[in-house]
Amino acid sequence: MSQQTPDTVFQEWHDNQALAEQMIPMIGSLYRHNNVVTTLYGRSLFNRSVIRILKDHRFVRKIEGTELSVQDTFPLVKAMTELNLGPAHVDVGKLGVAYKKQGGGDAVAFLRRELAEIVDGHCADTGNGEPKDVVLYGFGRIGRILARVLVEKAGGGNLLRLRAIVVRGRGDIAKDLEKRASLLRRDSVHGPFDGTISVDPEARTLTANGNVIKVIYADSPSEIDYTDYGIDNAVVVDNTGIWRDEDGLGQHLACKGVAKALLTAPGKGDVKNIVYGINHQDINADDRIISAASCTTNAIVPALKALNDEYGIVHGHVETVHSYTNDQNLIDNYHKGDRRGRSAPLNMVLTETGAAKAVAKALPELGGKLTGNAIRVPTPNVSMAILNLTLERETDVESLNDYLRRMSIDSQYQKQIDYVDSPEVVSTDFVGNRHAGIVDAQATIANGKHAVLYVWYDNEFGYSCQVIRILQHISNVAFRKLPHAQG
Repeated sequence: MSQQTPDTVFQEWHDNQALAEQMIPMIGSLYRHNNVVTTLYGRSLFNRSVIRILKDHRFVRKIEGTELSVQDTFPLVKAMTELNLGPAHVDVGKLGVAYKKQGGGDAVAFLRRELAEIVDGHCADTGNGEPKDVVLYGFGRIGRILARVLVEKAGGGNLLRLRAIVVRGRGDIAKDLEKRASLLRRDSVHGPFDGTISVDPEARTLTANGNVIKVIYADSPSEIDYTDYGIDNAVVVDNTGIWRDEDGLGQHLACKGVAKALLTAPGKGDVKNIVYGINHQDINADDRIISAASCTTNAIVPALKALNDEYGIVHGHVETVHSYTNDQNLIDNYHKGDRRGRSAPLNMVLTETGAAKAVAKALPELGGKLTGNAIRVPTPNVSMAILNLTLERETDVESLNDYLRRMSIDSQYQKQIDYVDSPEVVSTDFVGNRHAGIVDAQATIANGKHAVLYVWYDNEFGYSCQVIRILQHISNVAFRKLPHAQG
C-alpha cells in the first residue's frame, strides 16, 4: 500500500466532511419522522456538528481497534431513510463495523437483516406510554442540567415534557426570571445552552427551544396546586436535597397534579435507591417516591456489578476524589460538617462519603464488603472513584481491561460504563460525558486477586443522565436498542 501524500490526506478529510454534512439532515429526519435515535457506540449523532460526527467516528478506533469512517456509515444512514423504520435507538457505529467486516455490499439488504424488528414500521408497540409532565423542584446545578437534557430530548418519541420549575420567591419577578434564564443559558463548566431561551415576565415563563416552562414561586410544596397550571399526573424531581425520607418527600404527593416524586440525592429509610441499569427493575408500579441515589453511587455500582459477576468481590475500599460543591464554603467560614468549613478552592478536604454503604442498597450481594472515604478537591466538576478490591479469582491487567472494555460497548451496562485507554486524559476531558462512570484503562492495576480500578465520572452531567433514564423508565418511555448487545 503506497503512502498517502499530504494532498490526498487533505482531500480525504474534505470528502469526509461533505459526507457528514449530507448525513446531518438524514439523521434529523430519522429522529423527527421515525422516532429513530441514531448513535455511534452510545454517542448520539442527532443535533451534532460535522466535526463532532467525524471525531466520534475516530473514537471507534480506540475501543474496537478498527478504523471507522463516514465512508462506512454513510451508506447505512442513507439506507435507513429508505426503509420506513419503526421507533428505536440504532447504533450506526456497531452496524458500520459489522458492515465493513462483511466487505460492504448492499446496504439495504444488510439493514433489512440487522434491523428486521423495525423495518417497514414493525413493532410500533415500543412500550411508550402517554406524554408525561415533569416538574423540577429546585433549579440549582442538577436542576439546570436536567432542564438542558429534557429540552434536548423533547421530541423523538421521548414523551417527557418539562412543564415547570419551582423556586423560592426573590422579590422582583422580572429580574429573577432573567437571572434564572441567564444561569440556564450560560454555564462556566458545561458551556452555553444549545439553543435559544426567551423570558415572559408577565406569564412567568421561560421558553427554551420552543418548550414553554412555567416558573412557580413557592416556599414549600404545600403552597402549590399544579393543576392550576394545566399540569397533571406529573413527576416532581426534587433537586433541593432538603427532604430525603418518605415523610418529607410525601409533601410533593399531597399536591394536586402530582403522581410521583424522584429525589436526586440518596434516600433515607424505606425510600428505594435506584441506580439505573442495575436495579431499576426493582421499581414497582405503586412506588411513588424513588431516589436516584448519589453521583458516586451511580459511578461505582455498574463497574462493581460487572466485576462481581465475573470475578467475585471479597472486600474492598472506595476512595472518591470529588470536585467541590455548593455545600462547601468559598472561604473559611462556619460549617456544621467537619472540615467542610475550610475554603473549597484552596484546599483538599478529607470528608466522609456514604457511597460505599449505599452500594448495598443497589447491590445487596456486596453488603458489608466495602468501606469508603472521600477527598474534596479544588476542581468544579468531574470526580474519580478509586476501587481497591480483593477478588475471588485471579486476573491480570490485560484480561481485566479487556473485560471492562467489552462491558462498555456490548452489554446491558453500556450506557453506564464507559472506557478510555489513553495516557493523556485528565478530568476536564470528561465534562459532559453521559455515562455513569468511565474506566481509565491506563491506570488499572491487577495482580492475582488484587485489583485497583480508577473510574472517572462527571458528577453533574453523567449523574443527571442517569436521573433522566429513571424518569423515562417510570414514565414507560422505552425503545428497542439495535443491534442487540452480545454480552
